[in-house]
Amino acid sequence: MKIPKELQPLVHDGIVDSVIRRLKSGKEASVFLVACGNEIRCAKVYKDSNDRGFHKLAQYQEGRTVRGSRDARAMGKGGRHGRSVQEAEWKNAEVDALYKLTKAGVRVPQPFGIFDGVLLMELLVDGDGLPAPRLNDIEMSPVQALEWHAFMVRQIVLMLCAGVIHGDLSEFNVLLDAAGPVIIDLPQAVNASSNNNAFQMLERDVNNMRETFGRAAPELLETHYAHEMWALYSAGELTPESQLTGRFVFDVSEIDVDAVLEHIEDERFEAEERERRRAEAEDS
Repeated sequence: MKIPKELQPLVHDGIVDSVIRRLKSGKEASVFLVACGNEIRCAKVYKDSNDRGFHKLAQYQEGRTVRGSRDARAMGKGGRHGRSVQEAEWKNAEVDALYKLTKAGVRVPQPFGIFDGVLLMELLVDGDGLPAPRLNDIEMSPVQALEWHAFMVRQIVLMLCAGVIHGDLSEFNVLLDAAGPVIIDLPQAVNASSNNNAFQMLERDVNNMRETFGRAAPELLETHYAHEMWALYSAGELTPESQLTGRFVFDVSEIDVDAVLEHIEDERFEAEERERRRAEAEDS
């Protein structure tokens, strides 16, 4: 195939030997299969910020550490350099999260580095050696749904213990390789300790998993793992070995009406976004 212009520097420098084909394309990025020596890997090419449809981007970037004080000032002022720094930080955030989560024992694709703004990473395959399908493409039994849900809750706990919240976790950002679920797409990953929206994003991630697996195992719809793990995390008591129950006693003495309304609006947007992604997946 014709080499996309974003991948031409990698081919020129010998980092990539050849581009095989486009694997998938979404609003945030396109992923290509590339040959690197004897291995087939994935090359993730990020879309321009003007073409990305990410909702409330500033919420995700809050609390991130910029590598230099000059760059931090530039981002604060805006302008061409500030936008360039912000774009680089968005791309670097994913590879940083992948390295951190790999070290923490989370099942994510193995990263091989970011080159000229292109992320190279492991190609995940199913039992037949084909590119791993997304979770939304799989029909599951109640038993399988319970098993995978428990596994994903454990993965989210491992992430939280490492100080990371996915921020956009859904059935579209989980692949199923030969060994089970793998979490992908992390450029919007949130710093759990320094982002004021951290819990809301954690709750949405957990509830998206609850809804996905709850379609096959409805008993999961009554669980509240997000509140349980956040209470432990806030108290400094959450560990990778924490045994969660999914049960939580809510304090209803104080209700923030504005926060509830904002939460409802975010849930509405997320529901519309999931339907859009399902429609795109069916058309592709």
